[in-house]
Amino acid sequence: MEKNVKPLKIVAVSAGLSQPSSTRLLADRLAEATRRRLAEEREVEVRVVELRDVATDVAKNMVTGFPGPVLREVIEAVTEADGLIAVTPIFTASYSGLFKSFFDVIDSDALAGKPVLIAATGGTARHSLALEHALRPMFVYLRALVLPTAVYAASEDWGGGGDAHTDGLAVRIDRAAGELADLLLRRPPATRPVETVVPFAEQLAALRP
Repeated sequence: MEKNVKPLKIVAVSAGLSQPSSTRLLADRLAEATRRRLAEEREVEVRVVELRDVATDVAKNMVTGFPGPVLREVIEAVTEADGLIAVTPIFTASYSGLFKSFFDVIDSDALAGKPVLIAATGGTARHSLALEHALRPMFVYLRALVLPTAVYAASEDWGGGGDAHTDGLAVRIDRAAGELADLLLRRPPATRPVETVVPFAEQLAALRP
């Protein structure tokens, strides 16, 4: 493990509405699998964000154009993360309204170049195409680096030996986590621009003729 290197920050966003939620469970499993893949090489900080906890704040932001302090902190965590895991339930063959609204209130340039693992849950495997016709285009529009493997978990994937299948849920989770871990390890450490604060008196002086 490298020393004197800042920990990699991974944020998993879950748009599950119920509690407990299969969407949150999938987010947890993806985050943990990625953490395990990275643990031997880098220190990792993992955070899971439940959008249901900031749903009211998101709605207010949509109306006012300004995030409250709680939502602002969540947005900063997402935009400053080295890697993002985005998981939504599928309703009527697309992402949930809460999921879309959250990413709508984030600056359209904030996710540019950020590695994103997309995933979804639903009652039937028929909804799995929503990953390709809804989620992937949205993050491509935001200029994120969307990983090749997207993970969909239908109701039957959580029981009845689905994980044991050659292409079962556990296999897909491990494949996607490996892709995210490999990409994060290849990327150079993120650097944030240093802002220069000019004292107000100097700004006034510069305006004088």
